[in-house]
Amino acid sequence: MSDVLEVLKYPDPVLRRGGRPVEAFDAELRAVADRMLETMYAYRGVGLAAPQVGLDLSLLVLNPEGDPEKPELAQVLVNPRILSRKTLEFGEEGCLSFPGIYAEVERHQKIRVAFQDLSGAAHEVSFEGFLARIVLHEMDHLQGVLFVDRLSAAERIRVRPKLQEMEQGYQRAE
Repeated sequence: MSDVLEVLKYPDPVLRRGGRPVEAFDAELRAVADRMLETMYAYRGVGLAAPQVGLDLSLLVLNPEGDPEKPELAQVLVNPRILSRKTLEFGEEGCLSFPGIYAEVERHQKIRVAFQDLSGAAHEVSFEGFLARIVLHEMDHLQGVLFVDRLSAAERIRVRPKLQEMEQGYQRAE
């Protein structure tokens, strides 16, 4: 059996549901996090949130290099929340739920995040630059917010044909 989960694609309504706080820090949660990392690597991503694989959990995984050969760079954040944010900046983003779509998104470049690890221990960590962008993008998924929701009017117009194509493909598949 493959450990790779199916990544839901826009406009699947599950992507808008977000995730509930994790309460059980057990072997099952660790197994879910491992499968999410395997899925992220299989899809060549740098981050993945539980709602993207149909799980109703406030859980995200990331590896800024997206490299399974560098597991020391992988991080798992459970029940993350933003404590502070600074310095807005535009940067290009993509999303595993929007294959082939890349757009400029404005995000904070310095954030401080409180979260729990897979044992339930509390942590506070600062993230900057690309790492901050990954964390904020994945945290949006935990609230049912998609990166296309954060696009400027011009970027939204630019990607609209691709979004419409995805919407039509989704309707045909139903």
